[in-house]
Amino acid sequence: MTYRRFDRGSLLSLVTDGLFVCVLLLVASQRCQAGDWPQILGPSRNGEARDEPVIPKWSSEGPKRLWSYEIGQGYAGPAVVGDRVILFHRVGNAERVEALDADTGKSLWKSDFDATYGGGVNPDLGPRSVPLIHEGRVYLFGAAGDLHCVSLKDGGKVWSREAYQDFDGQEGYFGAGSTPIVAAGKLIVNIGGRGAGLVAFDLATGQTAWQATDEGASYSSPTLATINGQSHAIFVTRLSTVSVDPDSGEVLFRFPFGARGPTVNGATPLVFDDLLFVSSSYGVGANLSRINRDDAKVLWANDNVMSSQYSTCVYRDGFLYGTHGREDYSNGVLRCFEAKSGDVKWTVPGFGVAHVILVGKQLLLLGVDGKLRLAEVDSESYRETATAQVSSDTTRALPALSNGKFLFRDNSGQGGQLVCVQLSKPSLR
Repeated sequence: MTYRRFDRGSLLSLVTDGLFVCVLLLVASQRCQAGDWPQILGPSRNGEARDEPVIPKWSSEGPKRLWSYEIGQGYAGPAVVGDRVILFHRVGNAERVEALDADTGKSLWKSDFDATYGGGVNPDLGPRSVPLIHEGRVYLFGAAGDLHCVSLKDGGKVWSREAYQDFDGQEGYFGAGSTPIVAAGKLIVNIGGRGAGLVAFDLATGQTAWQATDEGASYSSPTLATINGQSHAIFVTRLSTVSVDPDSGEVLFRFPFGARGPTVNGATPLVFDDLLFVSSSYGVGANLSRINRDDAKVLWANDNVMSSQYSTCVYRDGFLYGTHGREDYSNGVLRCFEAKSGDVKWTVPGFGVAHVILVGKQLLLLGVDGKLRLAEVDSESYRETATAQVSSDTTRALPALSNGKFLFRDNSGQGGQLVCVQLSKPSLR
């Protein structure tokens, strides 16, 4: 086992079941201020921006650009807590975590780790997983399967684990790319090793807390829910959807989801009420199940409604909104469908693959083509209110929305930019 701890920080507060409200979608607890975006897909890992003001329609010139920052390789989107934007990218032979001032884009601190990922199908060698900010620390998962923990305050190194090396994880087609989750005082990761498909690490020390299953690694990031008093850490792995008790690693339910061969599972599972929605492309399709304490019953499943290559839908008032299709096939469409029945309500052909953020009754959509759109949440028709070309390069990484600021990274050759635009007036913190 390869294990490094850099200091003896005090134990972090445990995340216990008592902090959760039953039958609601919950995520690794994060004591956020209004507008924080501390992890992948926001505070609740479901693409919903909490406590954000209504976004006014911008002019034909597009929203105001506040700043941009030159960055290295990777597809890891930013995370934001307070006035700090956390960026994870590769610069030369280092995977660098860096804090930027949210108002100015000025670099506040940076910490480097050896980058050993050699590449796969995609020539980009940078990290893919969004940083996770929790209780004053930042947790990172590099492209070669290395885990790191640093201080949010100054980037001081706390601990590191060569997780893929320790547990014989497989880099897959694009390197490690499933963002970890915090639950029950642990950092839980889809490693993909034999007997270590899922591994939990102590938040304060990085030591192994438990390991379970033979599940292969995917590019989908897990979510957390409590249903009928039972906590579920729900993963879409290489070939399954599986729920485990985050405290012990005990498998609560599992069902097949995925396909062998040149395929990936990339979208994050969504839980609303007691329902679980998962989606994938490559002939896999979508599945809606009802979660019980220790099982999940399929309500509908097909490959016609929503086949997400890597983007995740958002849910509001009984309907799901997201992009169906594949970027590499140029066949992405925007779609709205009723969650419980799978009935498609409307489709926008030629839309392309896009990341969707839910802001109250608004949809904020960033396409991989660099186009940003604003639309009303409407299950009857697509009603776009504003559009702007915010980048001429590929915008595949997940964006963030924090306190009126929209942050996204683009990719061009060996690098790109992290860009911040102002969409609405900042809320009071």
